[in-house]
Amino acid sequence: MGWPVCNETLQAERVSEVPLWDGGITFHQLGLIISATFSLIAVLVSVYLVFQHAVHYLRPQEQRHIIRILFMVPIYAVVSFLSFYHYRHTVYFQVLRDCYEAFAISAFFSLMCHYIADDLHKQKEYFRGIVPKPWYWPLDWFQKCCGGERGIWRTPRSGLTWFNIIWTGVFQYCFIRVAMTIVAVVTQKFHVYCAESLSPAFAHLWVMVIEVICVTVAMYCLIQFYIQLKEDLTPHSPFMKILAIKLVIFLSFWQEITISFLTSSGAIKTSSQMGLPDIKLGIPSTLLCVEMAAFAILHLWAFPWKQYSLINSKHTNAPEDDFDAPRMESYQGGFLGIKALIDAFNPWDLIKAIGRSARWLFVGRKHRQFDPSYQGQPGSSFTVKTPAVRMQEQGTAYLGAQSGDEMMMMQPASRQYDSYGGERDELLANAQDNPVTDYPPHTLKRTGSQ
Repeated sequence: MGWPVCNETLQAERVSEVPLWDGGITFHQLGLIISATFSLIAVLVSVYLVFQHAVHYLRPQEQRHIIRILFMVPIYAVVSFLSFYHYRHTVYFQVLRDCYEAFAISAFFSLMCHYIADDLHKQKEYFRGIVPKPWYWPLDWFQKCCGGERGIWRTPRSGLTWFNIIWTGVFQYCFIRVAMTIVAVVTQKFHVYCAESLSPAFAHLWVMVIEVICVTVAMYCLIQFYIQLKEDLTPHSPFMKILAIKLVIFLSFWQEITISFLTSSGAIKTSSQMGLPDIKLGIPSTLLCVEMAAFAILHLWAFPWKQYSLINSKHTNAPEDDFDAPRMESYQGGFLGIKALIDAFNPWDLIKAIGRSARWLFVGRKHRQFDPSYQGQPGSSFTVKTPAVRMQEQGTAYLGAQSGDEMMMMQPASRQYDSYGGERDELLANAQDNPVTDYPPHTLKRTGSQ
């Protein structure tokens, strides 16, 4: 038997040319009109908000991620319209749209990290000072049935280890999603992708399974991150921001799956006025365009620009005690915000983040217990906590960011661990021998074991 041949139904089928009423327009034309109208609204609102952030580019390390997130809506809207208009080439449009999804997820995570601390070194100092909360559902179920706090799903004892797990879980999707996009485009070119088939003989099934697993891991890590730090992130309205990201991904994925299932099961049938492309591509694409217009308006409240205006006395998101937060005296976006847009779409920080996650997964993970955040814990080679230190421990899930004086008191041990400078500061530091310092050790209340 030869290799199976793909039955590319959507490419063989055509949209219906029968008008919805006598002398009227077809379903395809009606869908395009609705899609174009709402796509235009989404694009105009998003471009306005992006432009305002670009010309009021007061905090580049923060606003670059906001601009990346804001572009998600117009990209989804335009791609959805083009997918319906050029329905025979929809595979190429959709995989490119989904590729940007990974970019937006990583930008949102980076933005939340920046709200916690301005750079990676300070973020690591912060996360050394938290006690990780238990994993929420479904990992808590896996933990109960697979060894508890001694199994593979155990809660990390170190806040820094927890942070590295979340970091890796988010940024793995960026790499995998881009790789799967390349696979989809290449296999479609050679007619072995077959978007209409779930046969294991074609690439579509495997690409879809890998993507679903990876995006599920990334979204789970984002939600776990939000649950752990929502109190510290409250001044930045994180719930509205994560809702604006999660709903876009949720709707775009499940609408297509639901309509495809209803069509395949016969619940929705073709007619003289509605062809198969009208149903399987037209309906979800039109719905997505309408929804993107709504999300573009939601972004006006989720990612406002006025707080970055120099005229506004409350232009900064930094807490009053965040003495290290940069406060620019002028906008950094250049003429018409062009410099800001170039900065936002420079992928170098994303590449370094992916490299850091890979380094920790394959190297740093094996030496994580040598980090000072493990000191005084069972199985650690660091000094045992003194009774005086134990009295200072708190019962909260995390201790939050420390003040300047507290940070200086806690730096020697961790600075030895993370003092290489240059780009290596952005990677996990190598293991060190037991630190010796005259300062009190950085101690935390820990739960569980790892």
